[in-house]
Amino acid sequence: MLSEAKTRSIIIQGVLVTAVIAFAALLVSTTFANLRARGIPIGFDFLAMPSRIIISEAILTYKSRDSYYWAIVVGLANTVFISALVIFFSSVLGLVVGITRLSSNPLAAGTCRVWVEIARNSPPIVLLIFLYSLWWKVLPPVGEALNPLPGVYASMRGFVVPTISIDIGMTGALIILFALTLAALSYGLARSGRLPPLVPAILAAGVVGLRLADIRFAVDFPVFTGSNFRGGGELTPELSTILIGLTIYTTGFVAEIVRGGVLSVGRGQWDAGHSLGLSRGKILRLVVIPQMLRVIVPPLNSQYINVVKNSTLAIAVGYPDFLAVMNTIISKSSHSIEGVFIILGAYLALNLTLSSAANWYNRRIAIVER
Repeated sequence: MLSEAKTRSIIIQGVLVTAVIAFAALLVSTTFANLRARGIPIGFDFLAMPSRIIISEAILTYKSRDSYYWAIVVGLANTVFISALVIFFSSVLGLVVGITRLSSNPLAAGTCRVWVEIARNSPPIVLLIFLYSLWWKVLPPVGEALNPLPGVYASMRGFVVPTISIDIGMTGALIILFALTLAALSYGLARSGRLPPLVPAILAAGVVGLRLADIRFAVDFPVFTGSNFRGGGELTPELSTILIGLTIYTTGFVAEIVRGGVLSVGRGQWDAGHSLGLSRGKILRLVVIPQMLRVIVPPLNSQYINVVKNSTLAIAVGYPDFLAVMNTIISKSSHSIEGVFIILGAYLALNLTLSSAANWYNRRIAIVER
């Protein structure tokens, strides 16, 4: 039998949940009634209509006659693309900057500290606007483009970089799928301690088959002809600005998280590594970093979620991310309520997915108490 206190608690919680649901239902029904009374369209039927909007940069193929639904997908793909790049580069740079801040070299440590302090204490939108203005004042015209690396050119029109194309036939795709399946099977059996002798041999056969598959790689280098570059891939000033700006900004926070993670590992771990004859680099790679991951993954997860939210600042420099596309759709279709719901749902889904992946990895590396 339930105790009187527990029964009362369940009743109170039920009443509160019922009240919240009733209030939400009343709010929705009242909003819909007011919209219908004013002749404002409501519903998601407009998503199938031709959008007739222009998206200047798109990761996916897009034409103005495509539907609103596909325009939303294209904008979402742009946001995922830029967020993934910023997360990757800021993680790598943050690891380097965070560790370098603990260096005994005062110049290296001081330089990294300046980076961290500027990044952490500057509004990201100011940083983006400042970087965007530099394209037209610092970089030369396309005919006098800088060439900092082989095949890489920088000018007022952005960066032009080499691209890699991979041509995989049907046979090659099947062989790759077969090899990946065998690799997963081999890994799973090895983890369970039941790895039969036949699996490595089959896996080796899959690798050999992969080498024999009809897979062609080609590198397309940009070449300047006439008044512009031909070939390669172009990173426009808008895309480059949001990528560089958010990477610089996020790196400052990631570096501090990494520095705190390194300091959380006891000094005895360093002494034990030195006693085994390991160099400082190997101690850091084999001893310190694996242990600090258990400390830094939760705060890193928060920073990665912030990257997705900060990607909305791309609208300040004209990059057509998801929010910019949705703003255009709302103003063109007059479906503001539905547009806001789509925006909230998309960002909620992205952040929950990112958080779930980070939580899964955190549970995987956590120490299991016995």
